[in-house]
Amino acid sequence: MSTASPNPLSLVGTVLAIQANYYQVQLNPPEARMLLCTRRSRLKKLGQRVMVGDRVAVEEPDWIDGRGAISQVFPRRSELDRPPVANADQILLVFAIVEPTLDPHQLSRFLIKAESTELDVRLCLSKSDMATKEEQHNWHDRLQTWGYVPTFISVRKHLGLVELASHLHEKITVVSGPSGVGKSSLINYLIPDVDLRVAAVSGKLARGRHTTRHVELFELPSGGLLADTPGFNQPELDAAPQDLAGLFPEVRQRLAVQSCQFADCLHRDEPNCAVRGNWERYDHYLEFLGEAITRQQALDKLGDEEANLKLKTTRQGQQYEPKLETKKYRRTSRRVQQQELQGLRHELDESSADDE
Repeated sequence: MSTASPNPLSLVGTVLAIQANYYQVQLNPPEARMLLCTRRSRLKKLGQRVMVGDRVAVEEPDWIDGRGAISQVFPRRSELDRPPVANADQILLVFAIVEPTLDPHQLSRFLIKAESTELDVRLCLSKSDMATKEEQHNWHDRLQTWGYVPTFISVRKHLGLVELASHLHEKITVVSGPSGVGKSSLINYLIPDVDLRVAAVSGKLARGRHTTRHVELFELPSGGLLADTPGFNQPELDAAPQDLAGLFPEVRQRLAVQSCQFADCLHRDEPNCAVRGNWERYDHYLEFLGEAITRQQALDKLGDEEANLKLKTTRQGQQYEPKLETKKYRRTSRRVQQQELQGLRHELDESSADDE
């Protein structure tokens, strides 16, 4: 990644969207206008990836007539792969209390995935106008034991939106959550100029239909950027078994008071474990731990198999082929064949001379 200072004649901006090989760059004030940019071939040769959220430099005179070429990518303070967003500050996890009904297990999976990004996690519960005060209080108290203070909102009734907007001010926020919970409706309210399609909830499955197709940053009128991401119902948990416990605020709180006897404790059957006990999401932890162990074992096995494979690029794409460990299985090169043939001819010539 480039760390040099930008050319004094260049302009600096933020990549808001990527379409094929083109980048929409919002320039910093005082220019504050949008450019459609390409990427300098030098960056491509260096393998420099340009992501949504990147701060980049566009050199003069490329920015004339609304066109430009990105010449430099500044160091990132954070980087997400899924969704591919650079320099994000926080995750805004949106769930609905009803329609679809809030599922604690699904919510827990999303929270663990959000925690694995190492960004701040903010939880927002939508459609609160459709829930009773008692239901809201119960969820508020329940989630506090998980380590989160939710913001209850209703786009339809304009409830809690001012409080939510204050948490988004001057930050890059990644909006995530399952389909059909009102993410697009929320963004449409926060950014009136954005024309996002609002998904209808499937009556048969009580799940939302996927509507957002790509990652794009939208400017908030009060300052800040929102990244809307495709909705999905079961995020993949890719944490290592030894790292999983640290993604639960309840576990972090317990370990801050008392340590386990063993440094590599997985908090299952180990003696003198400070984590194992009667807390609500402990069963979720054990289930996710089982998934993490299975995944790690599969990766270890794949690593052993790949040690005996080589990657070969063909017209059909990339594929692995077995490595030939011993020379007797290797095909002799043409160069060696020619050398051996020349040596044989030389020996025959000498033999014929001796016979004469």
